[in-house]
Amino acid sequence: MGKNKRRELELVVLSDIHLGTYGCHAEELLRYLKTIAPKTLILNGDIIDMWQFSKRYWPKSHMQIVKHITGLLAKGTKVIYLTGNHDEMLRKFAGFRLGAFQIDNKKVISLDGRKAWIFHGDVFDVTMRYSKWLARLGAVGYDSLIVLNTFVNFILNLFGKGKISLSKRVKDSVKQAVKFINDFEKTAAGIAISKGYDYVVCGHIHHPEMRRIVTEKGEVTYLNSGDWVENLTALEYNSGAWKIYYYNEDAYAQSIKISKRFKTSLDNDEIFKDLVNEFLKPTT
Repeated sequence: MGKNKRRELELVVLSDIHLGTYGCHAEELLRYLKTIAPKTLILNGDIIDMWQFSKRYWPKSHMQIVKHITGLLAKGTKVIYLTGNHDEMLRKFAGFRLGAFQIDNKKVISLDGRKAWIFHGDVFDVTMRYSKWLARLGAVGYDSLIVLNTFVNFILNLFGKGKISLSKRVKDSVKQAVKFINDFEKTAAGIAISKGYDYVVCGHIHHPEMRRIVTEKGEVTYLNSGDWVENLTALEYNSGAWKIYYYNEDAYAQSIKISKRFKTSLDNDEIFKDLVNEFLKPTT
């Protein structure tokens, strides 16, 4: 791809960005966003982590993600915000429309004559359904693990060792332990098949995936956009085909320079003023 050339895409799906947490890779996401020009951008839940927002952690790079997305609106990109569990406060605004921006809990869209059912996926999470307080406690512990992981990787770097992801190892092991009672992917696929959809697109479990699932009742393509905490992934749809985007495999995006001023943090007043200014800014 040539210098400053943005890839034109029909659809991009991002989820589990977790803005407002230490684990969010906002600078890497900003680099990726600067390489694409999507016709439609779907933000599939857990974009701003409202569970953790009270810790007053909001670097300028996190605000820059919001600014970039509103900038896409001004350039004609349709932006659909689908709510997740960490931003569930927005569910009361489902159905909101403002120009090319909308908020919903789920969405069915047509892609070259095929139907895609898109939603965050926390509705299938046993922990979320029956023990929300436990899920919130887990989120706090998870974010603390991210802080510990940052320190561990700093030490490993001093000794010339490669980085590790403690959170990913923990979540992968837990996922295997509860797989027999909470098979997220098969549940989503089964319901999508019963509804006659061709694709089911989720987030939530921080596990990027694209595979065909076949049951006795039919088949469907299951897709998961992963996250921007551990995997740094997105889903892209163009020219009739889906692909999983991996930031760690994109040398061009990694080469994009990010201003050092985005590395500092904003105080609460600055956050509020910036958010108000961005969402009141005309998009036409």
